[in-house]
Amino acid sequence: MATVELTTENFEPALTGGGLVLVDFWAAWCGPCRMFGPVFERVSGKHPDAVFGKVDTQAQPELAAAFSISSIPTLMVLRDGVVLYAQPGALPEQALEQLIAKAREIDMDEVRKNLATPAAS
Repeated sequence: MATVELTTENFEPALTGGGLVLVDFWAAWCGPCRMFGPVFERVSGKHPDAVFGKVDTQAQPELAAAFSISSIPTLMVLRDGVVLYAQPGALPEQALEQLIAKAREIDMDEVRKNLATPAAS
């Protein structure tokens, strides 16, 4: 699957559809973003069951603000609507593939159970 441009109109449905979702927060003026873009696109072709979305922070400042994006590129990985990873920086292709593999291995039942359990104070 090719990457999808995410906007305020289609962002929520893309994230709540279930499964694995990767979001690249980027801007055209950002050098590291331009280097990471082709990597993100290539990897998206290897994982047709996942959603690979791109948020142009210049065109969609509300989305960038909603996720407190202060540095780009920032990659966010969600599975079943739960944020598993959110870090700034351009990843090499192998590191992105490893991140996807780890996200697929996570026991989401365990994650949901941990999220439902209030933290001890």
